[in-house]
Amino acid sequence: MTLAKAKTAEIPVLDAIYRRRTVRSYKDAALDKEMIRTLLAAAVQAPTAMHEEPWAFTVIQDPELLRQLSEGAKKAALKEAESMSPARAVQTRAHLADPDFNVFYNAGTLVVIWAKPLGSFVAADCWLAAENLMLAACGLGLGSCVIGFSLAALNTPEWKERLGVDEKMIPVAPIILGVPDGLPPPRPRKEPEILSWL
Repeated sequence: MTLAKAKTAEIPVLDAIYRRRTVRSYKDAALDKEMIRTLLAAAVQAPTAMHEEPWAFTVIQDPELLRQLSEGAKKAALKEAESMSPARAVQTRAHLADPDFNVFYNAGTLVVIWAKPLGSFVAADCWLAAENLMLAACGLGLGSCVIGFSLAALNTPEWKERLGVDEKMIPVAPIILGVPDGLPPPRPRKEPEILSWL
């Protein structure tokens, strides 16, 4: 999809904010390179401290590589569970123990936003880019979900080497993308907690 075509599918920004859902069920439909480039172009429009633009991206669409990364992510997350509170560890182990569970929910595309080691605000900048990407995906009728379980694996020398990523880069936001197989209902949010209004 070209940017010109994408603009015809635009929805108002507040609609995208309120419509965006965490999607964990996807149709078997591949996203083409043009669509992904459109989403990445939206991501890099995010604000950035000192105009450093500290982000870089990995796009993974190879099903076998996604399966292997899912298995690596489950092993790394289970190892991290050893240092969690007992209640959280039980919950994590139960979630990841199923051998058929895929941490990427069988989505066909994973975009990892990496931070270059440039300063104090790189993680914040990368999260701003992630939100742009997810809102753009929503505006174009796609689903997305941040997969925090995969961070420990992505941050290993083995996976950085396999993905062609410099060892100094830090994975910040692994986001699955695809055509949703239905949308979850809206979840109510608490009213904003205002600590002071002076």
